[in-house]
Amino acid sequence: MPAHAGSFYPSKKDDLIKSIESSYLHKLGPGMLPNAERERKKESIGYMVPHAGYIYSGPIAAHSYFNISKEGKPKVFIIAGPNHTGLGENASVWKEGIWETPLGEVEVDSEISKLLVSYSKYFTFDEEAHIYEHSVEVQIPFLQYIFKDIKIVPIVIKLQNYEVSLDLANALYRIITENGVDLIYIASSDMNHYEPYDITYKKDEIALKKIESLDTEGLFKVLDENNITMCGPGPVGALIHLSKKLNSKAEILKHATSGDITGEKDWVVGYASARFFKT
Repeated sequence: MPAHAGSFYPSKKDDLIKSIESSYLHKLGPGMLPNAERERKKESIGYMVPHAGYIYSGPIAAHSYFNISKEGKPKVFIIAGPNHTGLGENASVWKEGIWETPLGEVEVDSEISKLLVSYSKYFTFDEEAHIYEHSVEVQIPFLQYIFKDIKIVPIVIKLQNYEVSLDLANALYRIITENGVDLIYIASSDMNHYEPYDITYKKDEIALKKIESLDTEGLFKVLDENNITMCGPGPVGALIHLSKKLNSKAEILKHATSGDITGEKDWVVGYASARFFKT
């Protein structure tokens, strides 16, 4: 059951649809509604997407989902977010069953979740880490709006370091190359937190340069050296690793802050959407 319907996004179906559509049409969004491509185009490996309340980060997130809509529906969306609650295991995968949002039900792809855990050193089946976590949940209605019927594998990472990121990337790589699974991996993360606009924007740019250049070690290093409070380096690090293994490149689709949305610039959070695609 959804933990954050009514807080991070509307709890009523019609209101949620309006909120998603307003994200696309916002001045910081793509400027038009998505139109799901019927024919699958396997171009992108994954996306980095923010996960704040829709009124804050929705327009920036919409850039990733607008691009996803143009590529058609894959077999499964693997969605990894950071652990904000401290609950559960260090690296948690939801095994099977149904997740529900105001837009309906989505199925967890148990076949893929079992493969992922079998290929991993760190990831285990665990539900506790997911129950109150928002970083994965908020992504699902955006996908439902585009494709209606989808399958997901939810992942929540508490131990965010280079080794865990590499482990996840290696597992995803085997799922793609050895098992031939058509997937899109979504790395859920916000950027710098709760500093003035100018400071946050500059800190974000430092991190985004490392992301765009596919430098995982460099990303973790600059976050530490510059006290950049990006909350999902683990999921994003895995996406960078996976992209390098698949000879891909990255592009930043949109970067903004909560201050660009609300006008309040003394205390902001940074958001970015990025696409990782085959060259």
